Amino acid sequence: MEQTQVPVGVLPLELFKDHLRLGTGFGVDSVQDGMLETYVRAAIAAIEARISKALIARDYSYTVSAWRDLAAQSLPVSPVSAITAFVIVDRAGGEVMIDPSKYMLEPDMHRPRLVSLGFMLPQVPVGGAARIEFTAGFGPAWSDVPGDLAQAVFLLAAHYYEHRFEGAARERDMPFGVAPLLDRYRNIRIFGGRS
Repeated sequence: MEQTQVPVGVLPLELFKDHLRLGTGFGVDSVQDGMLETYVRAAIAAIEARISKALIARDYSYTVSAWRDLAAQSLPVSPVSAITAFVIVDRAGGEVMIDPSKYMLEPDMHRPRLVSLGFMLPQVPVGGAARIEFTAGFGPAWSDVPGDLAQAVFLLAAHYYEHRFEGAARERDMPFGVAPLLDRYRNIRIFGGRS
């Protein structure tokens, strides 16, 4: 679950306007900013969903009811820069904060993990859950996003902008040129992921 949203000031609206070659100097250059922001956010969301990567750093919360691996838990979004909290919640809602000296982040571009520094992760009570809070993203600024992913965002947002008046999308897949830019970032899952 995404806990924070990308701030408007971080979105590359001026760069996107340049990409679209929108006219300037008419005294109302910002009249389309709200609409352009919507298309850029939609493109970012679509690309992040496709590659399981957060482009701009923000906070997430991940809750599980049982461990798949007793010694480590894979996180669903990458790249993760920090685990900010690790909490065990009982069925009554009581919370126990786990000491950071008992676990570590194992960074990975595709499948980062929270790893126990002991024999196993703390037991998740019956009817309870474990909540892992973390920060994921390439960085806090648009300039931290790899160039090929930034270009993919612009291409997809431009596609949304150019087809904004069409009632139904004709294409179910990414438009031409976007998918090849994403291929090296896609996580190939074999046998349902790491056990």
